[in-house]
Amino acid sequence: MSTPYAYFKKQVIPLSEAKIGVMTHAFNYGTGVFEGIRGNWNEETQTIYLFKIPEHLKRLRMSAHICRIEIAETDEELTSLIMQVVARSEIREDQYIRPLAYKSSEVLGVRVHNLEDDLLIFVAPFGPYLDSDAGIHVQTSSWRRVEDVSIPARAKTTGNYMNSALAKTEAMLNGFDEAIMLNNDGHISEGSGENIVVIRDGKLYTPAESDNVLEGITLETVLDLAKREMGLEVVSRSIDRSELYVADEVFMTGTAAHVTPILEVDRRVVGTGEIGPITKQLAQRYFNIISGRVPEYMHWCTPVPLAVPVKA
Repeated sequence: MSTPYAYFKKQVIPLSEAKIGVMTHAFNYGTGVFEGIRGNWNEETQTIYLFKIPEHLKRLRMSAHICRIEIAETDEELTSLIMQVVARSEIREDQYIRPLAYKSSEVLGVRVHNLEDDLLIFVAPFGPYLDSDAGIHVQTSSWRRVEDVSIPARAKTTGNYMNSALAKTEAMLNGFDEAIMLNNDGHISEGSGENIVVIRDGKLYTPAESDNVLEGITLETVLDLAKREMGLEVVSRSIDRSELYVADEVFMTGTAAHVTPILEVDRRVVGTGEIGPITKQLAQRYFNIISGRVPEYMHWCTPVPLAVPVKA
């Protein structure tokens, strides 16, 4: 049986023992930044493949810099710690690794200066976030995406995700699988935890980063594959809501969501109402890459072999 571990207070300990105090600043004010790294289980090789660790750590440091949070550990140390936590946990299924840098002082007061910083890492089993095989139905949310002049949209801050949580819950209570948020100008921004790609006439369109979009690592990967392997044109620009209704295909990307086809938006069928050929090809290619099955892209994966379990 697996036992999830965590790196907490400079030690690798069982996750069940990693506790913060109720006065911790990040708990009270959302003063933390984080990353989500996928660990993809390959049964044939008995190996967890961690996808694009350097890119995730780079974005973690960017978020921390924006929010005035210091990370003492080097990238090499963080990578080693992530691998230790994953290996010791021995979770033999897809999993999610969360490094989180946060204001750890146990004090009250709204600020980000003159506070202690700390970093934790934990791992937990994490299966499919959305139904990427069957496709999903989404709605445009009444909640607008946070504006960068209010809360930095390109930083993965813990506080930001109240915005996402409200949109996600609204969508699900209305009978949908996911939400799409617009920015204050009425342009498409992103989902509650995913980037968005629209396909029209063989071109891939994705919202400009200036539309309060998180700079997605999965998105960048998938667009790179579309250009490099399929020869498709990729355009980054503002996208109107109605463009979703007349698209040939629409899909979401994210660490949790992988490549998830959208079959319907606001009760309007997208394209033929089935998973489109471009989306299907990209989704399959991406899945094979992140699970360590494509040799030419193994440099994107960090393998963590697990010992072969002894059969009773």
